[in-house]
Amino acid sequence: MKKIFLYLTLLLISFTGIIWILFYKQNNENKNLESPLPDQFSKKENSEVSSLDFWFPNLFGIFETDKNVPELSAKSALVYDLTDEKVVFEKNSKEKLPMASLTKIMTAVVAIEHKRSDDRYTVYPDNLVGENVMGLTAGEVLTLDDLLYGLVLLSGNDAAEVLAQNSLGRDEFIKAMNNKARSLGLKDTNFTNPSGLEGDGNQYTTAYDLLVMTRNALSYPQFAKVVATPEYHIDATSEHSVYDLYNETNLLTSYPGVKGVKDGYTPEAGLCLVTYLEYGGHKLIGIILGSENRRQEMKDLLDYSLKTQGITPPPHS
Repeated sequence: MKKIFLYLTLLLISFTGIIWILFYKQNNENKNLESPLPDQFSKKENSEVSSLDFWFPNLFGIFETDKNVPELSAKSALVYDLTDEKVVFEKNSKEKLPMASLTKIMTAVVAIEHKRSDDRYTVYPDNLVGENVMGLTAGEVLTLDDLLYGLVLLSGNDAAEVLAQNSLGRDEFIKAMNNKARSLGLKDTNFTNPSGLEGDGNQYTTAYDLLVMTRNALSYPQFAKVVATPEYHIDATSEHSVYDLYNETNLLTSYPGVKGVKDGYTPEAGLCLVTYLEYGGHKLIGIILGSENRRQEMKDLLDYSLKTQGITPPPHS
């Protein structure tokens, strides 16, 4: 009798399970699974999520009571120690400000991520915008590598436009720049052109966002190599002229340990600078926005940051 009861119980459980499965399937066969992530982290809505990289630097615990803290004309500044994962100096790091040619940090990243398969970038007349230029001529054809050096060392606005138009088309390239920023979790950055020139709309960022952006950019070996180069020669070919490029702004040859990144200036943005330093076993990223003397203020910040770590700064000019 017990065996019959046990058999009937198991049969009832199995039948109930089958009925539940059929009911669940019928009620869910037309439903799609939805991602819990916001749209900016969904590949369907943001093509740049293939390079999703979350990193949220800690800005807490900043107590700048030292009487030797540098006094800056800069509207915003931030120095972050990547080695110890901590802020060494902070001033208005969340304030939205114009970024001028610091824009080109993101321009370089998007261009690298969307490199042409044939590595041929044609210069069109519309690409020849003014102010800081590499000196390109319409009809020339260069490589991604050559244009990245012109983009960074001479801050070439023409190089930025050539990269944008040849990579994805200008409008799609700018969209990709903003999507890349969103994929990094950046909420306070907006790009309206690939060069950083004012006049195309409300283009802004923060020192905090630039820290995240720069750390990500340095993870690309090609970017890290270009920004650390003080000068670069491009031989003439049948498709383009000779180019001699020099980087004279970002302390590369005057402050030992500096590995570059990017400078910028417009009347609206003031003097801007992002600098990467490797010295004394520490890796630092410094950002200055809206300065009147970016070179000296960055040197002061780097000196101060090393001293707070118990490191004697290197002799520099």
